[in-house]
Parts: sequence; C-alpha cells; structure tokens
Amino acid sequence: MAKTRPGKRDLETYTIKRTNKVVRVGDSVLMRSSENEKAPYVARVETIEADVKGNVKVRVRWYYRPEESIGGRRQFHGIKELFLSDHFDTQSGHTIEEKCIVHTFKNYTKLEDVGPEDYFCRFEYKAATGGFTPDRVAVYCKCEMPYNPDDLMVQCEACKDWYHPACLNMTIDQAKVLDSFTCSDCSPMDDKTSHNKTSASAPANGKVRLAEPKRQKR
Repeated sequence: MAKTRPGKRDLETYTIKRTNKVVRVGDSVLMRSSENEKAPYVARVETIEADVKGNVKVRVRWYYRPEESIGGRRQFHGIKELFLSDHFDTQSGHTIEEKCIVHTFKNYTKLEDVGPEDYFCRFEYKAATGGFTPDRVAVYCKCEMPYNPDDLMVQCEACKDWYHPACLNMTIDQAKVLDSFTCSDCSPMDDKTSHNKTSASAPANGKVRLAEPKRQKR
C-alpha cells in the first residue's frame, strides 16, 4: 500500500466541482482534455489525497481509446470500447468533469441502451509495447474477427457461429427480415436457408437469432 507523503492526507471521497457527485477510489471518471476539441480522457481513480491547503490530487490509471493505441482503431473495436492501460498519472481533482461506468464486455452486451456515461473494456494495454492482455479472444464469422457490439450479426442455426451480413453478401435490411439462417458449411447444397422466424438478441447459445447493434442514447 502506498504511503501518504508528508503534508498529505488520504481522502475517501472527492466531490466534483460545481456538482454534488461523489467520486470514490475505484470509480471511473471523465477528465478534461487540455485540447478543448478532444473528447475527455477516461481514467480509473486509484488514490485521492489533499495537501495542507486543501488542494486535491488524484492518482489515476488511464484508459486508452483504440485510436490512441499503437495499432489504432480496428473494425471490431466498439464505439465505446476502452483499454485499461499500465499508464498511471497524478492530476488535479479539478480536472474531473464527470463520473462514468466502464463495464465488463459481458455486462455491456447485456445493456438495452447505452448512455453517454457507459463504456466497456475487454483488454488491458501496455502503452510502451502496444501489447494486449488477453492476447487472444473468440472470433466469429468468415472474417474471423472478434465481436463488435455495434454491428448486427446473424447466427447459424446449426453451428451457432455468428456472421456479418456483408460477409454473406447480404445487406443489413435483408438480414433483419431473414428467416432462420444456416451457413454454407452447415447447409446442404440444395437448401441454404430454412424458414423459422429469427428473434433479436445479443450473442448466446440457443435458437437462431440476430445480434442487434447497441443503441446509443444521446
């Protein structure tokens, strides 16, 4: 456990300036960027401390957006996806603008609607090397890409794999009205589709269904 420096005292909470919102150690927050046009930074609060004059500092662990990583944003990265980095920093408490929620990937896919405060994280990121933990995740479709919760996908009735409509030479509108689907690997040559109505849901084992994009609240 880190020792408090002379003249400093640990705090359990910090109230965001001009609000009644209370930040605690372990909470995720949005922090003001030095460049006004940029989106706020996202961080996890590790410690909160005040000096003898009452100035509050927070030690944070930064979340990176995909475009801030060495590899950049890729097709399977979600709009609200973040990477928990190994980059720590100390900032003034005044730079905290708002609280937010960084969900696990599993919990995020269960949300009916995604609010401005909702994000998700499925990877830890080493800022110096560009490495990720875990370095392997489940992949889907013929393109063998990880699941992006912002993309619609259709599930094969037989093998239960998920497919992007574009990879099936199909439009999204066609996928939404599709009767139950069987992929080319599982279909007899003379019967590429069957005719049971699909339902909308997130990926899971069970009957044929669509994985609908996450709805973003404004």
